Amino acid sequence: MTVPRAAAALSLIAALVAVPVSPAQAAEIPCPKPKIAKPSAPPRPVPPADDPVASRVGGDALATHGLIVPTGAKQPPAVTATTWIVADLDTGEVLGACGPHVYQTPASVQKTLLAATAIDKLDPKQKIKVVPSDLDIEVNSSAVGIVVGGTYPISTLWLGLLLNSGNDAANALARMAGGGGADGVATTVAAMNAKARAIGAFQTHAVTPSGLDGKGQFTSSYDLALIARVCFANADFRKYVLTKSAQMPAQKARKVGGFQFQNENKLIYNYPGAMGGKTGFTTVARHSYVGAAQRGGRRLVVTLLGAEAHPMRGWQQGAALLDWGFAQPKGTSVGHLVTPAEVAAAASSATATAEKATTSPAGAAAAPAGGTSRGLSVLVAGTVAVVLATIPLLLLIAQRRRRSRTAAPSES
Repeated sequence: MTVPRAAAALSLIAALVAVPVSPAQAAEIPCPKPKIAKPSAPPRPVPPADDPVASRVGGDALATHGLIVPTGAKQPPAVTATTWIVADLDTGEVLGACGPHVYQTPASVQKTLLAATAIDKLDPKQKIKVVPSDLDIEVNSSAVGIVVGGTYPISTLWLGLLLNSGNDAANALARMAGGGGADGVATTVAAMNAKARAIGAFQTHAVTPSGLDGKGQFTSSYDLALIARVCFANADFRKYVLTKSAQMPAQKARKVGGFQFQNENKLIYNYPGAMGGKTGFTTVARHSYVGAAQRGGRRLVVTLLGAEAHPMRGWQQGAALLDWGFAQPKGTSVGHLVTPAEVAAAASSATATAEKATTSPAGAAAAPAGGTSRGLSVLVAGTVAVVLATIPLLLLIAQRRRRSRTAAPSES
């Protein structure tokens, strides 16, 4: 009886924070797309079902698979990306989007989540020795060229990760951020998922630190914008992604010479005000892209997923969308990027509600006679699940309250 009673108590907790969720838009506006010949590609992974609450994080208007732009705005450029978003890095305003909360596979833009999670944990001057598991990557996938037994500065590995999309560098960095042992990568992947939840990226689930395809690995263009906002707030990240070329040191003990590698993100060479970003591609995910630029006192970020390279490459699609975003008047928005502070406040509220339920007579009743300890442990475990599940709901409540206060007429 313990589990059913705990479930009943936890259902009551969820009911305490319930909020009506308006139905999806009756008619979605198709996103502008060029006519292209669809290339041969493996089937896309089946995504999780749409979450009517998580899809509205950042604003009700964002709960669409179609196009959402400010009233009267010029139509954005036609791009092959399946989903995209343009947002202001400083104000958090979402200027426009196409299916911002639609689940997609990330490819190497997931490396930005690794950076957001681990860049502050590792001393860039520290040197680490590469172990065989660091080179355990998919055959023919991108690698920066580190060698087993070689010793490299952490800063060089970040450059290899962000400039050359090195999956070998991703494994080495994840291993070290996770303690350096055999379970280091798994520990860091768990930390990446915790980081995603802490910043409001509820549709992101990492399976690999590099973005190499993994079962159940998903993200969204909205989530990537949240992750990018964390990354671009870090000075080391900004420095790395604007670096045009770097040197991999020779490994004399391994008889391997040094070599130069370049930044694959063409935005930094061709777009005035470019701040850098990250490219990505797998045959399953197709092309993905994160890019940022500054112009006229504004810093905008664009994220796109599920794109093809023709007629425009990922960075060119990003550049076109950035141009469109900079053309929008300041203060224009269709939603906002939630902040870690907002997420923390929602988590605190959910925890308080859950704790109240577990200490109430109804909560205590979940533990049968003679099995109080086990009953409460089941209830507490269920409470943790409820806390995680209700954070998006509480964010939705908070944003609707803010909108209601803003829209309320002033007293005469």
